[in-house]
Amino acid sequence: MNFAVIFAGGVGTRMHSKESVPKQFLKVHGKPIIAHTIDIFQRSQDIDAIVVSIVSSGVEEMKNIVEKYRFTKVIAVVEGGSTGQLSIFNGLKVANNYSNSDEDIVLIHDGVRPLINEEVIKENIKSVKNFGSAITSTPAKETFVLVNDDKNVVEVVDRKKSFIAKAPQSFKLEEIFKVEEQAIKSGYTDVVDSSTLMGMFGKTLHVVSGPYENIKITTPDDFYMFKALFDAKENEQIYGL
Repeated sequence: MNFAVIFAGGVGTRMHSKESVPKQFLKVHGKPIIAHTIDIFQRSQDIDAIVVSIVSSGVEEMKNIVEKYRFTKVIAVVEGGSTGQLSIFNGLKVANNYSNSDEDIVLIHDGVRPLINEEVIKENIKSVKNFGSAITSTPAKETFVLVNDDKNVVEVVDRKKSFIAKAPQSFKLEEIFKVEEQAIKSGYTDVVDSSTLMGMFGKTLHVVSGPYENIKITTPDDFYMFKALFDAKENEQIYGL
């Protein structure tokens, strides 16, 4: 089986939305951001089941969204944890319970990263089958520098070798679940993302290409960028621009 674990355990304090609406529930054209995200996985023929890990205060709202938009592949809506890593782990636990093969694959994706496509999903699954992992990335457009605590540059990274890790980040379900368990037992509960966690435990990571517009909606600027990109995609479908 191919699972998607979509996590949105945060409350979006950097979004400064009215009435403190979590960013995943902000609407574009009347549809919550997280519903735009789930819809891509729902439509993909390569995804068999979806688990949503959501901020605890939004569980009931998320269940209503699943029902309203007929997301039939969603097998569970679970409470997120106190960190992104723990939110992912809560989703992985459900997927692991449904898993019936050590060849099952999981795509881990941000609920507020709705600008991927079905081709990205397909390439992630293909990469996991061939290489054991898939980190959706884009080549860096600008030069990266590494600095020390005094803000002195210690290395200028070759731009040709610089990529920005995004999502989905995909693995064999059994492997990422075991690494998560080991990490939590070792006291690691707030690792920035799954690729970093897997790298910490010596796992090989393979890059797959994703679209530049695959942004994570965290700030008001991101929200307006998503809306503009979404509208542009809609216009392309309608007007052939």
